[in-house]
Amino acid sequence: MSYTNSSLGSGSRTGRRAFEFGRTYVVRPKGKHQATIVWLHGLGDNGSSWSQLLENLPLPNIKWICPTAPTRPVALLGGFPCTAWFDVGELSEDAPDDFEGLDGSAAHIANLLSTEPADIKLGIGGFSMGAATALYSATCFAQGKYGNGIAYPINLRTIIGLSGWLPGSRSLRNKIEGSNEAVRRAASLPILLCHGICDEVVPYKYGESSSHCLSLSGFRYLSFKTYEGLGHYTVPKEMDEVCNWLHARLGLEGSR
Repeated sequence: MSYTNSSLGSGSRTGRRAFEFGRTYVVRPKGKHQATIVWLHGLGDNGSSWSQLLENLPLPNIKWICPTAPTRPVALLGGFPCTAWFDVGELSEDAPDDFEGLDGSAAHIANLLSTEPADIKLGIGGFSMGAATALYSATCFAQGKYGNGIAYPINLRTIIGLSGWLPGSRSLRNKIEGSNEAVRRAASLPILLCHGICDEVVPYKYGESSSHCLSLSGFRYLSFKTYEGLGHYTVPKEMDEVCNWLHARLGLEGSR
């Protein structure tokens, strides 16, 4: 995401229509295939840029799937079309969530993971709007269904969100606490959140409040890492954290 806070505006939400997803980039594991992670780019980006970064991480047992979001009008940008996992207006606690767009992207991601072998551990990660979509997928996993009520089909083993936020936070706790099975699934899912203190696009307070909301909703297996001086981008220290987290949580072979 390359916009600044000065461009945050409510705009108008787009009507119901299906958007076509862009190209998917795949990074094959260099060693024994033990895990597959779908990684989601930020607003206006595509799967290619992240696939190049992920390919160079010291994680030879992971297959990375890097899809490209549909191109759609985005209210935040005054209706200008760009790649986006869902529509978004202003970033605020009171802004409406585009659950139709979120469900569509979460289902696309689940579909990408659905053909992986049964013994492969599955996860979702992302940056900025991609992180928001990954966290939304985590809430669908916990509830066992998408926001539209259709069953969520994937057994997720890890979630990573860099410089993002949690959509649907206002009602999450009630939805999770209403089901013993949802409480169990939420408690079982490891989540790593990372956020820069100096993020000028998705302010740090949104990362912090998202972490707090997830914890209150029963996602106990959660780690929130903060980075002094970091803006809305990633740095090697943060990616090292991601590597160590995945290695430990997924029980990958080889030493770090």
